[in-house]
Formats: sequence, structure tokens, C-alpha cells
Amino acid sequence: MSGTFPSTPIANSVAISSEQNTIVSVTTSGRRQARQIDGQKFRLRVSFPPMTRTEFAPINAFIMKQRSQLESFTYAPPTISTPLGVASGTILVNGAISAGATSCSIDGMANSTTGVFKAGDYFRFTGQTKVYMVVSDVSSNGSGQGTLTFEPPLRSNVADNAVIIYSGVDFTLGLTNDIQEFNIGTENLFQYEVDLIEVL
Repeated sequence: MSGTFPSTPIANSVAISSEQNTIVSVTTSGRRQARQIDGQKFRLRVSFPPMTRTEFAPINAFIMKQRSQLESFTYAPPTISTPLGVASGTILVNGAISAGATSCSIDGMANSTTGVFKAGDYFRFTGQTKVYMVVSDVSSNGSGQGTLTFEPPLRSNVADNAVIIYSGVDFTLGLTNDIQEFNIGTENLFQYEVDLIEVL
């Protein structure tokens, strides 16, 4: 791990894709069989507005420090790192959950609240770097409890009372190739775009 991606200047575009390889076969009769062959990973394409050399230098230096694909680092993409829901305070896992699960009980939410989390929110569990996505809206009951449904399936066990990190969600990432380049325009402004993949 080699630090946190520079927070300024802010990217003007972040494209996020989900990568989850499957093997699909279709018989001559039309019967389809599919199975997954590895774990899911998020990919990010981060694009920046034209920058002066002074603005670009910290980003360029940070990328050089990664030694191509050798190192990993954290990055909290703007906008999506905060939830669409109204979550607040410390929200906890209510009961241990096992690898492979896609839902769990949570508590610590405000009582009787609709839309604590919204489908499409990102989060992770303390002690794990993997980022997950909420796939169904979450509301709390009169005791501040509810059910969190997420994808992809949980990669490793999570202990009871683990904290759910839902604000400032940071991805652990690495570069996707060994060649990094930037362009310098006629007005001496630097143009840069970088492809990243989740490191698990």
C-alpha cells in the first residue's frame, strides 16, 4: 500500500464498471448454463480537467510512485463516496455474517426511518478493503434495525458489531497496465486519464 490518491484537483469524470467473469454455454436446444469463475472487482476510469503543470505534478508523482502495477492505494471517488440515503451515526452489523452472504442484519440506525440506505449506495465493512453496493433500499424499524442486501457476495467473514463505512467510501486500487501517459496541449495544459482496478 502506497498511500492515498491526491484529492486535488478533483476529477471531472469517474466511470465505474463491475467486472465479474462468467462461463456461459448454450446448447443447440437453447438451454443456457452459466457459472461465475472468480470474484467481482470494480474498475474506475478517472478523468481530469485540463491542468497546469503545478496542478498535475502531485498526481504525476503519485502515479510514478506506484511503480506501474506493483503498488496499491486508496481513492474515494467524488460524489459516489457519500450515500444517497439518509444514514447517519455509527451503523453496525447485528450478528456475524459468513463469506458468500448477500444480506445481513444491521442496527444503530435512527428508529423508524425510511431510506437509510438507497439502492446504488456503496459501502464497506471495517477490517475489509472490498467495496460492496446496496441493491435494495434499507429502512429501519422502531429499534433502529433493518436488513442490508448487497452485491457481490461477501468475500470473507464479518464479525458481529463490525462498523459499516458508508461515507467517504474509499476503494483500494491499482493501475491496470504498465504504461502511463499524459498529454500537453498547445496552451501548456496537461490532460490525464487513468484506469484503475480494485485490489482484493
